[in-house]
Amino acid sequence: MAVDTVDALSLLSAQAVRDRAHRLLAIGLEDKLPHFRIDLPRLDAAVDLVLAVTQKNYPTGDVPFHSRWRHFVVGGADRWAGIADAAAWPDPIARARAEFDLAIVSVLLDAGAGPAWRYRDDASGVAIGRSEGLALASLDMFAAGAFSTRQTEPLRVDAEALINLSVADLCRGFQVTDANPLVGLEGRVDLLRRLGALLAVKPEIFGRNDTPRPGGLVDRLVSSADHNTIAAPHVLSEVLRQLGAIWPSRLSLDGVPLGDCWRHPSLVTDDATTGLVPLHKLSQWLTYSLIEPLQRAGLTVTDIDGLTGLAEYRNGGLFVDAGVLSFRDPADATREHDVASPLVVEWRALTVALLDRLAQTVRQRLSKDATSLPLARILEGGSWAAGRKLAFERRPDGSPPVRVISDGTVF
Repeated sequence: MAVDTVDALSLLSAQAVRDRAHRLLAIGLEDKLPHFRIDLPRLDAAVDLVLAVTQKNYPTGDVPFHSRWRHFVVGGADRWAGIADAAAWPDPIARARAEFDLAIVSVLLDAGAGPAWRYRDDASGVAIGRSEGLALASLDMFAAGAFSTRQTEPLRVDAEALINLSVADLCRGFQVTDANPLVGLEGRVDLLRRLGALLAVKPEIFGRNDTPRPGGLVDRLVSSADHNTIAAPHVLSEVLRQLGAIWPSRLSLDGVPLGDCWRHPSLVTDDATTGLVPLHKLSQWLTYSLIEPLQRAGLTVTDIDGLTGLAEYRNGGLFVDAGVLSFRDPADATREHDVASPLVVEWRALTVALLDRLAQTVRQRLSKDATSLPLARILEGGSWAAGRKLAFERRPDGSPPVRVISDGTVF
């Protein structure tokens, strides 16, 4: 394998995300980053808010993992559990395949919806926006068989159905109209079509025991497990390597697609990866969401804290709104920034590193360790909700403090 290929593959890991994020944080703590200043003492205020929000949301202290499955719970009712428990699965792996199908499609549709879009939930009659609304819309489409080619098996996602998905299909499923616009609609559809095309040409990965489907990844992971045990960073590595080609217009190195990886001038190395900052937000969000189906199927998932925090606008917004991060140029707060811009890359990488710092302080305050309180629970408790709370306190529409131009495939 060529040296550049080895270097490229090294970026497809949670460890690379963490290492490079902390390198940028170290540069920032020396006040040498081009776009943000860091006021580390203000992290205590962010910790205070995270602890308060966690106590309010989970008063018993029983905090679940941060994952897509939380968004399928509405008004205390777990919508997916209600559907899945009523289905006649031939075995636990069959249910896991369906849950992988649902999680993968739902997460890929989970980029920011924009402040105007709402999904009217028939069961509750409530109009729900943002990530929760996107989750319900995707679940309803999945339950109705919108992604299946088999009329008698609605609870599946088939490569052929994704390839033929149209913008009109998603408009119907997500109730999109001129009065109810969804940001990045075409980008979402294109991403699912690309997923379908990828599944179709990799039957050895996604079609081992069925026609090609996202859930086929379950069989690959089960086959690679050691005595029914698998590490979460290995799951992420498989997600990145097997699904990486679906991301449009992204960087590649020696023919290896790098996914959610961007350039920043301050990150300098002595190899072919110089200037490259991997973040893998949606892939890590997806990996967090694949843990529970694997556990339900009987696998033990270890090293969950080997994954990183998510480089997205709620966690990142928490640090800006709490004053931990501030714009070096105040005018940047009013400008729109491309997702590939060094400013956005810097903000997202600092978010990952600061989440590690925040988690460490949260654990110290609660006399917990990483095993009893992994980052996945702090994110859910937690930092994501605290970021949303501050956003709505400071801006009526709850928008993030950094204005990012999104194509529907990153945030």
